[in-house]
Amino acid sequence: MALDESPPFWWEKASWQAWMLSPIGYMWGKAAAQRMATTPSTSVDVPVICVGNFIVGGAGKTPTTAALAKHARNMRLKPGILSRGYGGGITTATIVKPDKHNANDVGDEPLLHAQQAITVVSADRASGAELLVSQGCDVIIMDDGFQNPSLQKDCCLIVVDAKRGLGNGYTMPAGPMRVPFKEQLRHVDATMIIGAGPGADQVVRRTARSGKPVFHGKLGVIGRTKWAEQNVLAFAGIADPEKFYETLTSIDANIGDRQSFGDHHHYTEEECEDLLERAERQKLQLITTAKDHVRLMRMGDIQSKLAEHTHVLSVELVPEDPKMFARILEVATEHCNRRKLSKTPITAKAAAI
Repeated sequence: MALDESPPFWWEKASWQAWMLSPIGYMWGKAAAQRMATTPSTSVDVPVICVGNFIVGGAGKTPTTAALAKHARNMRLKPGILSRGYGGGITTATIVKPDKHNANDVGDEPLLHAQQAITVVSADRASGAELLVSQGCDVIIMDDGFQNPSLQKDCCLIVVDAKRGLGNGYTMPAGPMRVPFKEQLRHVDATMIIGAGPGADQVVRRTARSGKPVFHGKLGVIGRTKWAEQNVLAFAGIADPEKFYETLTSIDANIGDRQSFGDHHHYTEEECEDLLERAERQKLQLITTAKDHVRLMRMGDIQSKLAEHTHVLSVELVPEDPKMFARILEVATEHCNRRKLSKTPITAKAAAI
């Protein structure tokens, strides 16, 4: 099921739809858990940190990955970011070039990441990691890929949205879980709860009981004061557009009009023309997310025009614990060193974050 087609009942209390689909979800989850646990992994000679989530859809992986890469650079490391490139046509290991590629080539998130660090898209995670190592990267940060066992990971940081949490808790197609929570938790090193809300309470309790650390953080708006009292037409094609609108409201922007699209949406000429016309007619300032903005670049004349007339609401991850990323990098390095000494995949990570 495509990420932009997740049904509303996934994010509500378990309903009859979830019950009806639960037998299929059980079989899906059983097969996915077995694959996650038993498929052999290849490895590279640098630490590999995976920023993942338990469910399909957005949780905050992209800003978390960006913040981790920034911290690595501040530590005089050369991070490389590895992505599958969801929505892009390029499948072989390829270095992302923002001045050359568009979202149809590599997807939207890699275009954002390439502004922060050398970024590779690859359906084969191992080949992508090897390409990053060949480019001199001394730490690899995976954006997603937690459930994919093809590349040995040294630290898995799982991001959870505090409001959405695990949705209804069921495995696809009955719910948004990629693999049953209990099976995924075995492979987790730490969780990162983003925002405020009760949706992640279960994750916090069960992760803490397993003896693994739980970090907290929030998404801060860059330049938030400039949007106070501004009249805007907000549009977004992300997993949870309401989160974007709530952020605008929280910084006192006046949303005069809004338009939601599916996750990773590719904008048509008609949609771009409609947004431009509505903004002009209502005298509103167009505003969107960073992901949506890069999805407009180099996609055609009208898409470029919309991008030119649209402002971007930029956010950054602000962790409560300022030492969080240093601890993640330290543990990943320790696990990598142990892995290289043993020459065998790590099956139980003993070091505590």
